Amino acid sequence: MKIPVTIITGFLGVGKTTLINHILENAGDKRIALIINEFGDIGFDGEQIKECGIKNCKSEDIVELANGCICCTVADEFIPTMQMLLEREKRPHHIIIETSGLALPQPLVKAFNWPEIKTEVSIDGVITIVDGAALSEGRFAANEGEINKQREQDEMLDHKTPLGELFEDQLVCADLIVINKVDLISSNQLKKVEELVDREKREGVGIIKAQNAKVDLNALLGLELNSEDNFEGRESHHEKHHLHENHDHDDFRSFSLILEPSENKQQILAKIEAVIKAHDILRLKGYIAIKNNPSRLMVQAVGARVNFWFEREWKEGEIQQSSLVVIGLKGLDEEAIKKSLQG
Repeated sequence: MKIPVTIITGFLGVGKTTLINHILENAGDKRIALIINEFGDIGFDGEQIKECGIKNCKSEDIVELANGCICCTVADEFIPTMQMLLEREKRPHHIIIETSGLALPQPLVKAFNWPEIKTEVSIDGVITIVDGAALSEGRFAANEGEINKQREQDEMLDHKTPLGELFEDQLVCADLIVINKVDLISSNQLKKVEELVDREKREGVGIIKAQNAKVDLNALLGLELNSEDNFEGRESHHEKHHLHENHDHDDFRSFSLILEPSENKQQILAKIEAVIKAHDILRLKGYIAIKNNPSRLMVQAVGARVNFWFEREWKEGEIQQSSLVVIGLKGLDEEAIKKSLQG
């Protein structure tokens, strides 16, 4: 039986962490694992949840992804994290994913069709939380300045979606929308907020009004929607417009490379920078094996910008080899790129 997964999305400060605490407090004996997409060096939400004192709130069941927006690091962080949870002796009964406020839900939903996890998990539902008080004042969040600051701090972010479009993308992907902080606005203001949300959501998607993110768990969990199998109508602005306006899907090319371990970090990073420039590569991501190094090097490149960090030590029995995904326009020379990186 597949493990159900609930994706909770929404801007910074709308009440995502409060909602998760509410779920944990009322989960009974259900074992819940959390994946929290954080930014920066301090995982505030993760620490806040770990210290909440709730019996279902065990530190080993909380995983923080702090290396960038989850929709930009699906292959590098999210899939391995899901595999790690699935390999546990005591598997969770339910998994909750709290995305960052900058995340596009669409790539995450699509990731549930990856063969590594598709047979083991399914999306129970995508829940988008919005700040009713902020929306009533014409803002997407209580502190849009903090959101923009968060955007600047995330060096891995490869989409610069305007807040208005990102808000709409989060709504159109939702299976359920929670308008939070309704106690802070009048009935007339709430009516206008509901009308705004209703214009952007898909037909048939329910709206729940909440104070302090308190929602009956029967309305949040057990939806059994298998959202990854029903993507039509959830497309983001980028998917609806930009690809069709600028390039057909057939104009893009992507492929994976398996390479032998590199001599040293400086050498392989120099090769990556050179090959990106020579072949006009749009994205390059994956991990690198370095000879005589116990840890694997994660690499994320967007255009000419290359970011890297040592992620974790190689596991016992794990094949120490490099694995990269290369994305660019049609005409990429796979053999030439592989030769340049391996040579």
